[in-house]
Amino acid sequence: MSPTSDDGPIESIRFHGLEAGPRLIVLGAVHGNEVCGPQAIARAIEDCREGRLTILRGEVTFVPIANPKAYRQKTREGDRNLNRDMREKPQPADYEDRIGNRLCALLRGHDMLLDIHSFTREGPPFVFFGPEDNTGTLEPFRHARAEAAFAACLGTRLLIHGWLDIYARLIGARERLGLPPLSLTEGFGTTEYMRFAGGYGVTLECGRHDDPASADVGHAAIHNALAHLGLTDSLPPPPPRPAIIHMDELVLCEAPGDRLEGNWNTGDAVAAGQLIARRADGEPISATRDSMMIFPNTTPKPGESLCYLGVTSSRGL
Repeated sequence: MSPTSDDGPIESIRFHGLEAGPRLIVLGAVHGNEVCGPQAIARAIEDCREGRLTILRGEVTFVPIANPKAYRQKTREGDRNLNRDMREKPQPADYEDRIGNRLCALLRGHDMLLDIHSFTREGPPFVFFGPEDNTGTLEPFRHARAEAAFAACLGTRLLIHGWLDIYARLIGARERLGLPPLSLTEGFGTTEYMRFAGGYGVTLECGRHDDPASADVGHAAIHNALAHLGLTDSLPPPPPRPAIIHMDELVLCEAPGDRLEGNWNTGDAVAAGQLIARRADGEPISATRDSMMIFPNTTPKPGESLCYLGVTSSRGL
């Protein structure tokens, strides 16, 4: 494949401590319209260069803009969603495949990942983290305790888990509707690849895309992560006691015209019996139990989620 103007390099900046320690990688702009990551990372790089942060142990690699094409376009995607089907591809078919090959190589060279994102609507900052330790086939894992502690150190008051299980259910629901099939690897993004490669990683959702405070959340989280992992001698503030939510229910858009009912945001409480959405024919969809709204989608296509719902998790930190 001949090079194009979109095949320029990914920039990474690394700071090496002079003592042994863990290797952290921090990503921004996996989705190009989520600018808080590049802004937060730029501030952290400047902190390191100016001495406000001193990396004493291990190393930290910053990738301010993981998807340059989407970032230049100010769009979520270049050719497709980079945070889906994240794996090495010997015969890359699109821009994100080529980016993914480089990012996967970078991720394999590190122990932990902090991937900084934002979202469209109002809502509190939160962290997505992964499964409990297990030897199953969906997402085998052995760093659950360390990953949960890493998620908690970042400073948000809300932690959510359950992504890959619910994505598998979305695939099954699409099949029952006769929609084009998706592979389970479509649910794999940066953190799933990091766990597959033997490390652990979390996704920090800093708040609304265009809220300047989102970059502040990301910047503080980077400082907290470096202190928590011992790369610096800074003492992070005591983390809040976060609510832990298990995302375990999916409301699917089954046909054009299916829609949410009301003005929902991530983090909103949903009471049992409360109206959530309506089918195109007017049939109401109500909550079956007390739960929390996650990622309401006001422009769904058939086979996409109208929203996810979660309940208080039994997991501890």
